[in-house]
Amino acid sequence: MSSDANPSSGADDKTPFLTRIVEIFLRGDVAIMLTVISLLLGAASLALTPREEEPQIVVPMADVFVSAPGLSAQEVERQITDRLEKLLYQIDGMEYVYSMSQPGQCVVTARFYVGEDREDSLVKIYNKINSSVDLIPPAVKSWVIKPIEVDDVPIVIASLWSDQVERYGDHELRRIAEEVQHELQAIPNTNRVVVVGGRPRRIHVDLDTQRLAAHETSPLQVARALQVSNVNMRSGEFEQQNSHFIVESGAFIKNVDELGKIVVNVIGDRPVYLQNVAKVWDGPAEPAGYSWIGFGAGETDHADKQDLYPAVHISVAKRKGTNAVWVANAVEERLRELSATHFPAGVQFRVTRDYGETANDKVNELVEGLVVAVLTVVGLIGLVMGWRPALVIALAIPICYSLTLFVNLLAGYTINRVTMFALILALGLLVDDPITDVENIARYFTMRILPPRASVLRAVQEVRPALILSTLAIIASFLPLAFITGMMGPYMAPMALNVPLTVSISTLVAFVITPWLAMVSLKQVSGEESEYDLTRSPLYRLSRALLTPILRSNVIAWGVLGAIVLMLIGAMTLPVMRRVSVKMLPYDNKNEFQIVVDMPEGTTLERTDVVARRLGRYLGGVSEVKDYEIFVGESSPMDFNGLVRHYFLRTGAHLADIRVNLLPKDSRVQQSHEILLRIRNELTDLGQSLGANIKLVEVPPGPPVLSTITAEVYGPPDRTYAEQIAVARAVERRLQVEPGVVDVDVSTEADHVRFVFETDKPKAALSGISTESIAETITVALNGSQATVLHLPDEVEPLGIDLKLPRANRSAIDDLEEVYVRGETGQVVQLGALGRFRQTTDDKTIYHKNLQRVVYVYAEVAGRPPADAIVDLEADRVVAKPGRPFEPAAPLATDSIRPVESRSWVRPGGGVEWSVPAGFTVNWAGEGEWDITLDVFRDLGLAFGAALLGIFIILMFQTGSRTLPVLIMLAIPLTLIGIMPGFWILNLIMNQPVGGHPNPVFFTATAMIGMIALAGIVVRNSVVLIDFIHMALEEGHSLQEAIIRSVAVRTRPILLTAGTTLLANWVITLDPVFSGLAWAIIFGILTSTLFTLVVIPATYWLLYQNRAGHQGS
Repeated sequence: MSSDANPSSGADDKTPFLTRIVEIFLRGDVAIMLTVISLLLGAASLALTPREEEPQIVVPMADVFVSAPGLSAQEVERQITDRLEKLLYQIDGMEYVYSMSQPGQCVVTARFYVGEDREDSLVKIYNKINSSVDLIPPAVKSWVIKPIEVDDVPIVIASLWSDQVERYGDHELRRIAEEVQHELQAIPNTNRVVVVGGRPRRIHVDLDTQRLAAHETSPLQVARALQVSNVNMRSGEFEQQNSHFIVESGAFIKNVDELGKIVVNVIGDRPVYLQNVAKVWDGPAEPAGYSWIGFGAGETDHADKQDLYPAVHISVAKRKGTNAVWVANAVEERLRELSATHFPAGVQFRVTRDYGETANDKVNELVEGLVVAVLTVVGLIGLVMGWRPALVIALAIPICYSLTLFVNLLAGYTINRVTMFALILALGLLVDDPITDVENIARYFTMRILPPRASVLRAVQEVRPALILSTLAIIASFLPLAFITGMMGPYMAPMALNVPLTVSISTLVAFVITPWLAMVSLKQVSGEESEYDLTRSPLYRLSRALLTPILRSNVIAWGVLGAIVLMLIGAMTLPVMRRVSVKMLPYDNKNEFQIVVDMPEGTTLERTDVVARRLGRYLGGVSEVKDYEIFVGESSPMDFNGLVRHYFLRTGAHLADIRVNLLPKDSRVQQSHEILLRIRNELTDLGQSLGANIKLVEVPPGPPVLSTITAEVYGPPDRTYAEQIAVARAVERRLQVEPGVVDVDVSTEADHVRFVFETDKPKAALSGISTESIAETITVALNGSQATVLHLPDEVEPLGIDLKLPRANRSAIDDLEEVYVRGETGQVVQLGALGRFRQTTDDKTIYHKNLQRVVYVYAEVAGRPPADAIVDLEADRVVAKPGRPFEPAAPLATDSIRPVESRSWVRPGGGVEWSVPAGFTVNWAGEGEWDITLDVFRDLGLAFGAALLGIFIILMFQTGSRTLPVLIMLAIPLTLIGIMPGFWILNLIMNQPVGGHPNPVFFTATAMIGMIALAGIVVRNSVVLIDFIHMALEEGHSLQEAIIRSVAVRTRPILLTAGTTLLANWVITLDPVFSGLAWAIIFGILTSTLFTLVVIPATYWLLYQNRAGHQGS
């Protein structure tokens, strides 16, 4: 592993090639030029690279909406959904096909594998559907394909509101927002700009059933008359007397007065005008939803505002690949300009989402953390080695980071939290090569056996093999992270690229820049000083005192190794006994969260609004809440979590969303997850008292899932969907009694009353009235009909003319039975005489996943890892007794449920038995976090194994031995002795219950990545240590003396490397997501470094004490 070459200052044919490269750079001019170029490239990359808070995860998706009026949910499923699913599932690259079949419509979602090309995927969907139009059933009225893009997620939301509610209600605010929307869309690099909330302007035609009857006119006649009366077309052109003329025919309706004078029928010779049978007026549309803004106790600008105010929101998304910070700043600047020109006095706007600001703040926060880490690391180096060596080593840091950022820019990566954490993690690694270089160069200068130039070349050549080998080991450790599958793959991709890249650049810098800088910066020891003698150093005396007893007695050596093995076994039992909780990703500390409100189906919009506002007023009293926005009956502007969960489809009178914005992180004591734990019980109790099922939704720190715990219930083909729902209800009941499991819900709806008009066809035929006419009449009476539009050139949005009965005349079945229908004979007949309304229950939505019927059971966890809860639930599951009827509502024996603290992976379960009927299956690893946990830890385990194999192959190739690589890699499992007890101690100190819920520190996927990183880090120490043992043997020392000398020489750089790595990662412990990585590295490197200085010497002595070539020469 070492070389015997003794380079001199002159060129020599026997001088190794790499040494010649180092010699070229010792001239200085090339090194200076490379340094300047690197720093310039880094500055440009930092300015030009787009910034975002999280890496973008490309998951091509599309929704296919199909309308088939009149079909039942089961007919839609069998005739439409099944066919469409089969077509989409045939497409290459398709991972999942989901669907919802409802009465008269279905939504089929196609989701490709992560990383598939978005444009190609959408083209495949369009081609597949358009090439299969011959398979479309006749019942299908229309369909539309809507791509779901991550760039559709708004980065800025501006909420317009006013405390002058009488003057500026939601309608007036909507009118202002529509004008502002047009202006914002003109900003470069903006994507979709959408107005959410507020009632748009409409022309209302309120039909009067009594007047219609008196004038023998039906609602359908009115609708058709409006449609044929509002026509204008260019009919042609002609020429006359050498002039060209254009001819138009017809005329658009221009105002309400003109609309009221439209003839809708003729009775005898008397025209019937619209104003004779309806009230025509101009005003806001009938409410289909409500949106409000409220201010919390943490608000300072509006501390006197204690009520809710109508609000309209403008959401702005950015184009693909653009800088979120720049786009958000441009939008806010334009909003400030427009507020002066477009907003009346009393109307104001508030930016309630700014992902550009959060991304910039996060990056700036991490840059500050990086600067602190750099200064700390350089300070430690200066304290140990002196300020001159510290400055030499410090110069490598900006050079490495500059070139790394430049490669990121070329590769199309953004600057995000994962990129920055990768750079911080790499800090402790990138200074290791320069430290080893500078420390060895300084040692040669102190020894004064060669001239300065020759000393530098000899010192670099001496450590070069070990540095190259250790760098390859680190690359082998991180490179497998690039092959993590699923959504976690692109999330961790910046880590897989940047750490190996930075370390590789640092090795290059250690060979071409650091030697020159060390030569010109470090002073040689004066010739009058005594000659350097290693045996006089304190580290040599300490090493001899500690290692001599071990090296002289095999019993002691084996005893030391046995004790360490016992400690390793003890550390590995901690997660098995659940003293260390395992979770995919911890909870993040965001400035926002969401509350999803579900009222029972059939709840009125007004009742849902009352409940949502009551929840909002509770939030207003929370000290950390800055503001909150309520959306009733309509979906709130989505985030990436809502994009995957399809929250943008949450429209209906019984649904509401509340978006809550918290104070900035530096203005509150608790993290966002702790705040939710604190208020969870009170909010849940309040929601239950109001009849609502609420869910507290946190912004996930990584890939989003349908719900933290998601059970997929499947049934055999010969069982009904109702039976499948009953089994899902049983799973729901079991989840509800499991400790730490909250927000339990089922995908199926509650029973919803439906009235079906059954036509007496003989009676209808006698009157010349078709079933179609009856159905259309009822539709116009209830839901209305946008018969046509009023053509006003100044309107931004088309001004629809809504035709319907007044609300007071369509709120009961009796009212509908009084509506008249006109037959072909001209006779007008009341609906009540043509049939009757029959009460029944509406069809339930039928869910599919990959062509199979499924019912989802959702749940969240509070204070427990989902893996523990799922394993306990499965442990309590028993096989259903044959012949015994299934009772989904049977009581559960919860009296003797085992406490969570007494459960372990060896003895799981709470003792509450439950079962499902034979043939039904419950899959926990489908759409919840358990699925990602299994996949990620499987991939990380494979990555760890691949890293170990790669390190072994590299070491075996370099050493030519199969035993020595195993010896070098002994330091890797020693990291567990520090990691697992370290997390256990963290939980003892930091796990303080909040709101009655535990708040543990989890061992996460990022901590697992820290373990993988440690494999390369600790191997580096072993490699250099053994390399120095070989060099000492070549100098003629005995094996015992060689081991002691190598430990004495390498202890300081090993401890210094460990210290720099520890201090560099200390900054990361402040981040809730990547703190697991930092703690794993800190705990692991503390123990592995200390044990490496004992285990490697002891094991090497036991293996090689009697082998030839290890007795000295």
